[in-house]
Amino acid sequence: MFTLNCKGSLFTIDQPQIMGIINATPDSFYNGSRTSTIDIAIEKAATMIAEGASIVDIGGQSTRPNASIIGEEEELSRVIPLIKAIHSAFPSTYLSIDSFYPSVVSEAVNAGVSMVNDVSGGRFYTNMLSTVAALKVPYICMHSTGDIATMHEKKEVENITQLLVNYFKERIEACNKAGIIDIIIDPGFGFGKTIANNFILLKELSALQVLNKPILLGVSRKSTIYKTIGTTAEESLNGTTVLNTIGLMNKASILRVHDVREAADAIKLVSSTLG
Repeated sequence: MFTLNCKGSLFTIDQPQIMGIINATPDSFYNGSRTSTIDIAIEKAATMIAEGASIVDIGGQSTRPNASIIGEEEELSRVIPLIKAIHSAFPSTYLSIDSFYPSVVSEAVNAGVSMVNDVSGGRFYTNMLSTVAALKVPYICMHSTGDIATMHEKKEVENITQLLVNYFKERIEACNKAGIIDIIIDPGFGFGKTIANNFILLKELSALQVLNKPILLGVSRKSTIYKTIGTTAEESLNGTTVLNTIGLMNKASILRVHDVREAADAIKLVSSTLG
């Protein structure tokens, strides 16, 4: 069991939790995650919460391969109105901000977010970790390589799991040194990893338990699924459920998904099977 301090509210992970994805972007890889208006975002959040999401993750920057990188001001203009509206409508729901910009993270927490989700693991900007520490919110530290422009360049790794264990040991130490207390680790499926490496990492996911941190699994509708089974992101729900199930059996603590109801069903069935 893990307990995280979210701005004074304790978030307990005594069973797998669900993080629903809402993107304030026109170019996210999966069209179903995009929101064009605040009303649509609120409606989508309401559905996710009703279906079992305990966290709603809001992002304004597409981090898919070949996506155009937007600046801080544009990202702020996309996410802050959504955060304020969703927080006002559902004040008891935990919100997270998906951003690698420290300024966006700071403004988002002030607007109602209580968790930071950073694809860079604090590497893109030197003041990210100190910013999160000052905000006193949990930090989702993802594994990625390279910089903003090169984080999707794929390279086959001989021992991907050991590489991630070593990476997270270093990042956790950096987080602790900065003053971050509550850390969630995200293996970063698809970020700079080959399909073969993604499957090995999923198979060996439980090895990350040595770090004694909650493990976030983010495989929802990603290319590892649809390229393997020869389909598209729009047709990858069944494949997502299969990989989420494997992840749950290998000790994933949080499922980050586009489709909450199906993730909730997987959690119930795996829990019933494993006891």
